[in-house]
Amino acid sequence: MQDYKIYEYAVIRLVPKVEREEFFNVGLILFSKKEKFIRFKFHLCENKFKFMHSKLDYRDVIENLVSFEKISKGDKEGGPIALLDIPERFRWLTAVRSSVIQTSRPHPGKSKDLEQTFSKLFQELVL
Repeated sequence: MQDYKIYEYAVIRLVPKVEREEFFNVGLILFSKKEKFIRFKFHLCENKFKFMHSKLDYRDVIENLVSFEKISKGDKEGGPIALLDIPERFRWLTAVRSSVIQTSRPHPGKSKDLEQTFSKLFQELVL
């Protein structure tokens, strides 16, 4: 019998006008310390982005999300934070911040298949 793997996940949110606290989900990050697993993925629909009537530039937001992705993967192009170990990268990415890209609080869970769980959560919470 396959053991359950404990994980944490957070939803990545785009907050076009921080002062209004309105947001929509654009990504997901899932992490398991014991499994040394971290996965980040985003999807920002350009049409949905335009409906927010924000002064944000779509390309700038994508660039910032790509930076999150590089950090989560440990890509050296992600800067010094990307060089930290997986738990520290996850904690940095999910830290509370007042910016246009924010995360939900981390939520715990258990899974037999982290990739499958990630796909399911991404489908339910982002797409």
